[in-house]
Amino acid sequence: MALASIIESMLGDDLPVAIRAYDGSELGPPDAPATIIVRSPDALRRIITAPGELGFARAYVAGDLDLEGDVFAALSLRDRLPNVKVHPREILAMAREVGYKNLRPLPAPPEEARLRGRRHSVARDRAAISHHYDVSNDFYRLFLGPSLTYSCAVFSNDATTLEEAQASKYELVSRKLMMEPGMRLLDVGCGWGGMVMHAAQHNDVRAVGVTVASRQVELASKRVAEAGLADRVQIRNQDYRLVDDGPYDVISSIGMFEHVGEARLAEYFDHLYALLPPGGRLLNHGISRPARTDGKTDAKFSRGGFISRYVFPDGELHEVGRVVSIMQQAGFEVRHVESLREHYAKTLRHWVANLESGWDEAIELVGQPRARIWRLYMAASAVNFEANRNQIHQILGVKPDNGRSGMPWRPAWDNSRLY
Repeated sequence: MALASIIESMLGDDLPVAIRAYDGSELGPPDAPATIIVRSPDALRRIITAPGELGFARAYVAGDLDLEGDVFAALSLRDRLPNVKVHPREILAMAREVGYKNLRPLPAPPEEARLRGRRHSVARDRAAISHHYDVSNDFYRLFLGPSLTYSCAVFSNDATTLEEAQASKYELVSRKLMMEPGMRLLDVGCGWGGMVMHAAQHNDVRAVGVTVASRQVELASKRVAEAGLADRVQIRNQDYRLVDDGPYDVISSIGMFEHVGEARLAEYFDHLYALLPPGGRLLNHGISRPARTDGKTDAKFSRGGFISRYVFPDGELHEVGRVVSIMQQAGFEVRHVESLREHYAKTLRHWVANLESGWDEAIELVGQPRARIWRLYMAASAVNFEANRNQIHQILGVKPDNGRSGMPWRPAWDNSRLY
């Protein structure tokens, strides 16, 4: 039985993309914007022996499944066919195609995360962060651009460049925190130093940035020194739980909240609260997910899925209402919540375009499997933000000072150009 016929039984014959199989069979329009290629019977072996998303993920990372053309067009299959499942009859047909004697599981690709220890312990979190961030600073620079900012930008309009939008994000955070010269800033998960450098340069604060990604520490420290900010900015290889040199006047946490974990949320906010003086402020910027229709919140990425195995091991997303409640239980008064969902979709599309334009260099830097992982994950994330399957919120909290928030009657930040 031709492999394309098996696929057609699962997906139907009205596809927005083309499919080409190793046996020469094809499916879909000849002028399709994207083609999914089944390069080897090993793709079927992986799908059969690791049912669900994991099998497809392993086949893609290993190169047994491939994609040519527009990655966003290929991802449109999810919306066209949201409930597709591999049924027993298709599994049986693929098993016949492969040969029953060849159905032993294949080794997982080496890019798959293999973490040990207690989930969200300091040691395991360090390993999870290293898996994602200690890849190649030059690789990240390739798609992030000169700002080396790996978080949602803030766009004023369609003409705003990625660099302008990232500077606007940092300025928005600075305004929400009401930074003033001489203040002390802690940036949790500081990445390559963008926020602490912006705050020191534009607000004349003294800043400490902490991250547990070793390569980020190396490059961020170098960038700080080259910018002449070493007297005002310190970069530490340190878990936020081990920071004990408060008080800090203000704290920013931009794009690291996804690594905290449901079981650690109260501890996270309790610790940051303790590092602030009365009147201190926290700006928490993190990806979230909509509440489920049954009223529950599913915090974890699927542990057997593509994202959890290859991109963000142990990553967890939280519903914004729950985050606000836990912040307030820690003692914060939540003063402002802002959704930046469309901004992150646009940011991700910029990153995908940058990666694709430098594709050959990306492969030289990190190898084809990892470059393929990042292309798919960023494109899929853009689609998820556009479809409201993922969200992102900035939440501003204040540690009250005898009931006083210190906030102005009408805060100055707005949707105007910030930088």
